[in-house]
Amino acid sequence: MDLKYYNEEPYDAKVSRTVLKTSQKRRLFDLVQQNVERGIKKFFDNCKNQVPGKKGYPRFKKHSRSVEYKQSGWKLSPDKKSIKFTDKKGIGKVKLKGKWDLWRFDQKLIKRVRIVQRADGYYVQFCVKVDNHEQLEATGFTVGLDVGLKEFYTDSYGHTEPNPRFYRKGEKRLKFYQRRVSRKKKGSANRKKAINRLGKTHLKISRQRKEHAKRLVRSYRKIVEPYYKRFNPFMQSRTPIKAPLSKVSSPARCVIRSNDLVAYEDLRVKNLVKNHCLAKSINDAGWYQFREWLEYFGKKFGRITVAVNPAYTSQNCSSCGEVVRKSLSTRTHTCKCGCQLDRDHNAAKNILTRALGTVGHTGTLINAWGEDTSTLLGSGLGEQVTSLNQESPGF
Repeated sequence: MDLKYYNEEPYDAKVSRTVLKTSQKRRLFDLVQQNVERGIKKFFDNCKNQVPGKKGYPRFKKHSRSVEYKQSGWKLSPDKKSIKFTDKKGIGKVKLKGKWDLWRFDQKLIKRVRIVQRADGYYVQFCVKVDNHEQLEATGFTVGLDVGLKEFYTDSYGHTEPNPRFYRKGEKRLKFYQRRVSRKKKGSANRKKAINRLGKTHLKISRQRKEHAKRLVRSYRKIVEPYYKRFNPFMQSRTPIKAPLSKVSSPARCVIRSNDLVAYEDLRVKNLVKNHCLAKSINDAGWYQFREWLEYFGKKFGRITVAVNPAYTSQNCSSCGEVVRKSLSTRTHTCKCGCQLDRDHNAAKNILTRALGTVGHTGTLINAWGEDTSTLLGSGLGEQVTSLNQESPGF
């Protein structure tokens, strides 16, 4: 039996599909009981200690797809290419397949091991306690981002990132596999195979959306160099920046690396998707996932991220502050003062101005996994995001 593995920032490794034996699958469910007991205990402890907010009431999961171990019950081989589960549940020794080498980390630093079931096989996640902070030099730039449906985002400099629309592009294929599922007899082996093919298609779309929000979309030099040349005359006479392959990253990573402060809208996506005409496009865009990675990389590289109240950012003029009413179909902002900009460009400028005009900002998220991500920066800004519970990126 083989397991594919990855840590918090995996490469796009092409690994073959693996299957657990039926007897081993059954024994995995015995391990789920430990998670249930831990969840119930945590709920009662939160009630007893009167923890503010939600107490974490345990929710029943009919189909559990993960099993988690602490620092016991497993053992890595000396070459870190296989793992043996020693809890006498029948899993035994399994081979690890992937491009990440665990020899970089001491086994004492691995705090959690989790077996996760995906549509294309089983994976093992390693939660490693390491300091991943990097100190970058100050760039002297600030940027405001306005996310949208026409363009993925527009910044305060006028640069736009195209919206990939992964779900829209794969919708035809999804319909094809959904029809094949509907034609199969319920409970048959062919229906299970059809469901698995449909799940793989959904999984591919979700991975595309996550990787687009995180990295491998635009190289670092393509984003940073135009900004430096535009605002720094000294850079105009220099040779182009040659970034190494390690700098090739996503919009989130590049925006954070090339700016000292990043401002964005504190959108409530849960409320926005109530508009049934735009719900599919909003979910396909993945705005909140992009925000999660912005805040994560902001903490990692020591940059400031500010979430501002999105009210009237599109209606107010970025030049004079006059309110210019416009419908959603009006894509150009035209004011009496002579300011004429793209609607999203005008909104991005207002977002940046609102963030810079705020006093008392204390930084970005407290920890790298999303606790208290956006601080409350005054009456004009939204509330904190209490918990994002960022895990290792799924496949």
